[in-house]
Amino acid sequence: MNIIIDLIIIVFPISLYLLNIAYNNNYKKILDKYTLSIILIFETLIFIIFRESLSSLILINVPLLISYLKRYEVTSILLSIILLLYYTLFFKYNIYFIFLEYVLYFVIYLIFNKKVLKKELLLYIFIFIKSIILSIEIFYFNINNNSFIINLLNITFKMLLFYICSYFIIVFLERGEEIMNLNTAIKELEKEKVLRTSLFKMTHEIKNPIAVCKGYLDMLDINDKSKLNKYIPIIKSEVDRTLTLMDDYLEYTKIKINKDITDIYMLLDEVIKSLKLYFKENNITLENNIPDDELYLNIDYNRIKQVIVNLLKNASEARDVRKSEMKIKISTKVLKNKFLIIIEDNGIGMDNDTLNNVTNLFFTTKRNGTGLGTSLSKEIIELHAGSLKYDSQLNIGTKVIITLPIDKNLNS
Repeated sequence: MNIIIDLIIIVFPISLYLLNIAYNNNYKKILDKYTLSIILIFETLIFIIFRESLSSLILINVPLLISYLKRYEVTSILLSIILLLYYTLFFKYNIYFIFLEYVLYFVIYLIFNKKVLKKELLLYIFIFIKSIILSIEIFYFNINNNSFIINLLNITFKMLLFYICSYFIIVFLERGEEIMNLNTAIKELEKEKVLRTSLFKMTHEIKNPIAVCKGYLDMLDINDKSKLNKYIPIIKSEVDRTLTLMDDYLEYTKIKINKDITDIYMLLDEVIKSLKLYFKENNITLENNIPDDELYLNIDYNRIKQVIVNLLKNASEARDVRKSEMKIKISTKVLKNKFLIIIEDNGIGMDNDTLNNVTNLFFTTKRNGTGLGTSLSKEIIELHAGSLKYDSQLNIGTKVIITLPIDKNLNS
């Protein structure tokens, strides 16, 4: 029973140490060294304070062994001094042998530090030294007054106990530190993944407003004031949307939603106007069934516009070359407390496997696609407490339904 208590005294503080550094984002090697040193000193003092209730005094040297294995020189010297004082004050046999023991430990450490001996070999050397000193204590000073066989068995048992416990604790500490290092590496990989994903998103989404600006700049005639008055506000709006995207991705954090009261029909109308030239250049017929009405929603104007533009661009890129005409239809519905935006096309459609994965991150069927557009759109809609659903049939076409909540108080 006392042996179990001894093991708990050693293992429990080390377990807390490993748990602490495993979940500490500000983990530093210097702090690790000082923390473990304090724990090893604490364990040694606990052994000394409760020496009368503990029978396995041989384990008092385990913290010292760990400090040598970890190359904590100052800690090793301090522990050796503490143990020497302990034996001097509480034991009557010759202290010179004990002093010799700890000097030998330090000499072996110096050899170990220079030649990088394996931990098993260092442990065997420590056991050999301890067995010699213990034999001198028992046989020369005859501190137990037992027979030769009993003393021999006592030495054998203590050395075996010291080896098993020391090896177990050393392996436990090493495996714990390996897990801690793995945990740190995983956290770094996760940070890198978030950064790369954010950069991919920014690259993908920033192309849409830039493409719109380029289209209108190509059509711009500085001598035609009507075109200037018509195109420049659209270009400015797209530049503002681009800046909003860049602000978000520079922080590479989760998308922020800034809701405000917005006329959803006006938003849809502006989206269609901004893409009118794009559809014309790509010979796409857009059927616009947006009512000339007003309906106010509490949404992020730029984010919802970003989603609509992305879905319309995706629909236009799903052209079926076997069909003479590419058609896209956009319409809306009001169902109780829900507002639906429906985008339909007569493109190539999707099979069941593609349909089931279309909103997954990095999933794409495009040659130069990143698989981020639909995932980003879905995230934005869900942050508005809405939903984004796809319905598609191969070689027939695709329907996308955006559902957004309606606040009755805004339209009463």
